[in-house]
Amino acid sequence: MARPKLRNPIPAVDIIIEVRSGRRRGVVLVERRNPPPGWALPGGFVEYGESLEAAARREAREETSLEVDLLGQLGAYSDPARDPRFHTISTVFVARARGEPRGADDAKRAIVADPRDRARALAFDHRRVLDDYLALRKRPRPWLRTTTASRRRTTPTSPRRPASSGRSKRT
Repeated sequence: MARPKLRNPIPAVDIIIEVRSGRRRGVVLVERRNPPPGWALPGGFVEYGESLEAAARREAREETSLEVDLLGQLGAYSDPARDPRFHTISTVFVARARGEPRGADDAKRAIVADPRDRARALAFDHRRVLDDYLALRKRPRPWLRTTTASRRRTTPTSPRRPASSGRSKRT
């Protein structure tokens, strides 16, 4: 019996990189070198054997020349029409970095922009992503914290253990 050929969405990551450079604050946008053209959040495809967190750090470094600290996940975006080339599912991370971004790899250039600025058209569904980011940013630390194999963190949705009193219950 022939196996059916599977058609699955392609996993991707996008990163909202918050930058504070002197008095300038904003998020990093990159001008795409490859189709579809336009401005976008840094991001790309997850490589086989790579965690989402590692892919986000790698894509940030490759496209912006910045080392980032991931603050957590904003969410997942899966509309089949979000990428005109094929169906992708993107996990969006919020990160923080210092310094001036420089476009590299498949980014022509990188800039720090006000996430509320609607004058610049964004590729994919990145305007929606930034609108979600702006809506959630009003709450203190709304991001879902990330968990990696090398560094486990408690997520806001996991139960917290009560603090130990320091005394053993054994007598």
